[in-house]
Amino acid sequence: MAAVGPELDLTYWTIMREMVATGVAPHYAELAPQLGISPSESLRRIERIMELTPGWMHPGTDYIASFPPFNNQPTPYRVAVDGRQRWFAQCGFEALACSWFFPGKVVHIDAPCLLGDSPLHLEMRDGELLLAEPETVVGYTRSRLGMEEPNQPFR
Repeated sequence: MAAVGPELDLTYWTIMREMVATGVAPHYAELAPQLGISPSESLRRIERIMELTPGWMHPGTDYIASFPPFNNQPTPYRVAVDGRQRWFAQCGFEALACSWFFPGKVVHIDAPCLLGDSPLHLEMRDGELLLAEPETVVGYTRSRLGMEEPNQPFR
């Protein structure tokens, strides 16, 4: 496995900057001129980043599907800033991390309740939870995360 270096850092932050600005991840062919590299090198770097992060490509394509904490495809975890809902979070837990990418701004997170109750609305600024509706928000995961049984609320 190749070492992580400054070229991957630059590639990562260029992709992230585009996601924050537009809500959409660039295609490797769009990314290449921004980095001053060939499209094939751009794709190689993206694939390497995906090996190192919990992100992934859309199956069978060369399109970025998820670039945590954001998702390039719509999810139930809608993220809005300054009254604009451009972003989707990878999951409910990753939605909480989105606030770090908008320093000083109130980030609104809206999602349906996976247990069938009222929809969830959170407001955060710089990683601080400002509002939770309802007040008893519970995270849910289908992963084991050390629990005895899957599909349990995360507490």
